[in-house]
Amino acid sequence: MSTNMHTLGPQNAALQVKTYREGMAQKVGHDLVIDVTRWEAAVQLNAATSSIMLEADSSSLQVREGRNGVKPLSDKDRSEIVKTIDDKILRKQRISFRSTSMQAKGEGYAVEGELSIGAETRPVSFDLSTAAAASRAP
Repeated sequence: MSTNMHTLGPQNAALQVKTYREGMAQKVGHDLVIDVTRWEAAVQLNAATSSIMLEADSSSLQVREGRNGVKPLSDKDRSEIVKTIDDKILRKQRISFRSTSMQAKGEGYAVEGELSIGAETRPVSFDLSTAAAASRAP
């Protein structure tokens, strides 16, 4: 059986975090698109089982854009957001992900797994798009 093992990182892929406001917070702030600039992942794709293992540097986040805010984000706003994330939310802790399930979905996969930030681990799910990577392949 053929296995496709891929090593990914900022040099050949993008990792973004998208935040959305709910409840009372919808009236203030922005929905954010945040780039993770230092990370690496091992992705194994094959017919029987596929998997992802990822490590990310929580202090490497950069705010790409803020959507749906009352006013556009300034450079000062962006740097204050990153400082708050570093100092109060992620506190420069290790981030890792290990998949527990990957199912083919459209031009990618529906992924389920465990996300660990520091000593806390929680289940997460997301869609992984392989369309852009496939179109760039030589």
